[in-house]
Amino acid sequence: MRSDNQSFVGDPPKVFILLGVSDRPLLELPLFVVLLVSYFLAMLGNIAIILVSWLDSQLHSPMYIFLSHLSFLDLCYTTTTVPQMLVNMGSSEKTISFGGCTVQYAVFHWLGCTECIVLAAMALDRYVAICEPLRYAIIMHRLLCQKLVAMAWISGFGNSLVQVVLTVQLPFCGRKVLNNFFCEVPAMIKLSCADTAVNDATLAVLVAFFVLVPLALILLSYGFIAHAVIRIQFSKGRHKALGTCSSHLVVVSLFYLPAIYMYLQPPSSYSQEQGKFISLFYSIITPTLNPFIYTLRNKDMKGALRRLLARIWKLCRR
Repeated sequence: MRSDNQSFVGDPPKVFILLGVSDRPLLELPLFVVLLVSYFLAMLGNIAIILVSWLDSQLHSPMYIFLSHLSFLDLCYTTTTVPQMLVNMGSSEKTISFGGCTVQYAVFHWLGCTECIVLAAMALDRYVAICEPLRYAIIMHRLLCQKLVAMAWISGFGNSLVQVVLTVQLPFCGRKVLNNFFCEVPAMIKLSCADTAVNDATLAVLVAFFVLVPLALILLSYGFIAHAVIRIQFSKGRHKALGTCSSHLVVVSLFYLPAIYMYLQPPSSYSQEQGKFISLFYSIITPTLNPFIYTLRNKDMKGALRRLLARIWKLCRR
């Protein structure tokens, strides 16, 4: 029969306490309001993009197929984390079950890796549209888009599965206070009382692959795009080409820079205090801003939204 100490070390906690900003109670109410408003805007903006991308026949091009998948990813991102954060901030018990925590970081990691590849596919689409405009319809056909999206989802799931298998085996020695707003793999590894060298190395290698390789492809695509744009003689054509790429570049920056800082720094320099606010940024702020970045700088999307609102208004008046 096992001793009490062995049971204490081996058995995972039934619940984890998500510290959030409970050590700074004055921040809880303002942050609750910010999260609630951001979540509402993220839901509204991303659902609107999905609807117009699928309902408006003028937006059935590869660019908007990828954009609708990006919006769906952002929708899932916020729904995976924000409701739990809002419940915890409005309650004295800031807990999440072990199973709920596992599902949360598994889905969150899956979505993150999938989004890395979707953003790279969007850069490829822009490269073909600007550098190979006459062959765009032949190269970026619907089947290729579907294969790229499927590859993104499947590879992201595979990476998440590896991280979950390694993380659930970690002993926590009774530790159950996570200095974070939600469950995330780096915070879980930091909480463990065992040697986490394998977890740290695996996380670094896989995340480097899913972050740096797509980012390199994005930068390479925009290098070719920049070269092609310089050769465009008409300022109107140059402005249009830059307009189609600038929104994507802003979204890439908002997504990749926090992710690189969060996941690709050495484990010894990982700060839970800084990490939890950075994770808050790319889990809610970026998904909230993305739909507005695309709609405010995209004439086709703004036109489609106006047509959708006009149709809704006509239906309401009947």
